[in-house]
Amino acid sequence: MKPLIVPFFISHKGCPHQCVFCNQAKIAGSSGDLPAAAELLDKIASYRASGRHESVEVAFYGGTFTGLPRPVMERLLTPLQPLVARGEIGSIRVSTRPDSVDAAMAEFLVQMGVRTVELGVQSMDDDVLALSGRGHTAAHTVNACRVLQAAGMTVGMQLMPGLPGDTEEKALASLNGCLALRPDFLRIYPSLVINGTKLATLYETGQYMPLSLDKAVRLCKVMLHSALAADVKVIRIGLQPNAELEASGTVLVGPYHPAFRQLVESALCYDLLSRLTGDIAAAETVTIACAPSRVSDIIGQKQSNLKRLLRERGVKVAAVMADPTLSCGDILVEYGQIKRKGNIMHDLDYRTEGTSLGR
Repeated sequence: MKPLIVPFFISHKGCPHQCVFCNQAKIAGSSGDLPAAAELLDKIASYRASGRHESVEVAFYGGTFTGLPRPVMERLLTPLQPLVARGEIGSIRVSTRPDSVDAAMAEFLVQMGVRTVELGVQSMDDDVLALSGRGHTAAHTVNACRVLQAAGMTVGMQLMPGLPGDTEEKALASLNGCLALRPDFLRIYPSLVINGTKLATLYETGQYMPLSLDKAVRLCKVMLHSALAADVKVIRIGLQPNAELEASGTVLVGPYHPAFRQLVESALCYDLLSRLTGDIAAAETVTIACAPSRVSDIIGQKQSNLKRLLRERGVKVAAVMADPTLSCGDILVEYGQIKRKGNIMHDLDYRTEGTSLGR
């Protein structure tokens, strides 16, 4: 059972810079006002009373937590200490910038019960970071990760492919740079043009063009595959939908989709299906079996994968069946007396085929 996460959004608090892509109030759907002690404790109690859970994690999202003045960090963390001591809170998570972490800060966080730190890396390319107004370099990320890991902390990293100056090659190099640091998990957020940001101005004046949805999906499928091959979890791809983000006029342009991860997972499934049906004669009818959790990814949104197989290969899918004996990465294609099985991790290799896979 996953831990019960009690989220607090401190949008833009502690941030020393205004990044070109950032409008935290719209992205997080919260103004980010710092909660008082009573608000912290009341929300935690409410969440804990809402149902069964093995553990509770308090998470401070958005902003730069370690960029807050020390008294403010203490004001947020001190009320949680009795709950940590009694085991009512299992861990605390914070988000911050790579250049706002050093050994002394890591020691302070550990003493206050913080066990997970998410670093807003965004890119490991210094030119991309400069054009995005980040105010830090890739070297800061390397140092922050090593300091936090030396303190025994769980480290997450956030990447934003498609920022100004970014390319597919740079995005993949950034991913590989992060994977070399052995983070515990990743989040991948393709860059969007949010109303009220400098990026919106750059777009409106023709100085910036975001990734299309199709290109973002193709790039992120390779990033996801590479991360999983390196045994690093990707806990989110694409921004979490909320009412503010989906309101008209918030996202001006860019690869936003409320089910972006499923598009990425479906693209991986299609690539494997394409291989498994590569030598099947046109007009052949096949059946597909997969793990129950994979059925919707195999079919694709609005049956897009099935329609694409028919359109591009002339292969008609009679049925997609759930088979609990198959692993999440397995796909079994049957036609006539022939059965052909493949695995997303074992039978796809984007390193040699490039990000587009010809599609």
